[in-house]
Amino acid sequence: MKKVLALALALVLALGMFGCSKPAESSASAAPSESAAPSESASETAPKGDIVLAGIYKAGDQQWFIGEGEAAKAKALEMGAKDFMYIDAKMNPDTYLQALDNAITQGVSGILVCVPDQKLSAVTVQKCKEAGIPVIAADDQLLDESGKMIAPWVGIDGKAIGVAVGEWTANYVKENKMTGDDCGVLYLTMDQVSSCVPRTEGQVESWNKILPDWKKENTFKSDYNGEQDKAYNAAAGIFTANPKIKKWIVMTPNDEGAAGATRALEAAGLDKDSVVCGIGGYLAKLEFAKAEPSAFKATAFINYVDVGAYSAENMMKFLNDGVEIPMEFKTPAVMITKDNYKEIMKDQAE
Repeated sequence: MKKVLALALALVLALGMFGCSKPAESSASAAPSESAAPSESASETAPKGDIVLAGIYKAGDQQWFIGEGEAAKAKALEMGAKDFMYIDAKMNPDTYLQALDNAITQGVSGILVCVPDQKLSAVTVQKCKEAGIPVIAADDQLLDESGKMIAPWVGIDGKAIGVAVGEWTANYVKENKMTGDDCGVLYLTMDQVSSCVPRTEGQVESWNKILPDWKKENTFKSDYNGEQDKAYNAAAGIFTANPKIKKWIVMTPNDEGAAGATRALEAAGLDKDSVVCGIGGYLAKLEFAKAEPSAFKATAFINYVDVGAYSAENMMKFLNDGVEIPMEFKTPAVMITKDNYKEIMKDQAE
């Protein structure tokens, strides 16, 4: 009898062990399918009212990104998000990756990013995919090694905007007869940022079309990383190395570049007869508001509100209703000067 009871007890324990192990096995097998479909898992785990977005921007202390982040936050909250986390990556890849990991660990519902280095594109997309969190690139695209976009992107039409800058600047030069041997054109470039390369290409294209006889020996280029102090150094080096040039025409891919070049011209005593044209509007307005004339004469105004609001809107539509995120959206631009910036920029001119 004791033997029979012992056998029965052993059988019950064995069945109990197998019964407990089954759910764990199912849970493990379900994990890969969730990470393979980040869109579905993101929307499932972020019901309306519980949505939190993170915006990680490469230079969060720059006015462009501050304004873009504020617009993204306003749109996200308007569409029902619980919160929007604004994060400054400080132009540092390590700081950016730490911020990305922190946002993922905190379980945010969606992430908007502008990477400090596009070489971080693949790791950004991979981390978000593994966590089941949708990501949208703002301003600078997320690209694979072949230059193909690997995530949705919201930014500006760089080539068209560059063409507009080149046209305005070339016509200014013609009108002011700045075509002598003592005149030089400088393109400040951001060649390591894919979204900025077409801006310079457009500037060069329209400049050469309007001024086909411009001397090649009076044409210069210098690269920087998008920050004003780096632009100052890049421009100052060219000015110092070419003392024969007394009148400079400078075109840049952002307002930081234009402001840096303007300060370098002032330091060299060359600003009175020179002209600088940027892209942005957020720093140009400060120059336009000055009583004294500035070499920073014009910029292509691009609305950071559009970039921020549209990126957040697309993310919220997806999280709220499952609406597919478009792969690309380009915002337009218009040339502004001291004469028309208040009319065009409206509230942003303040």
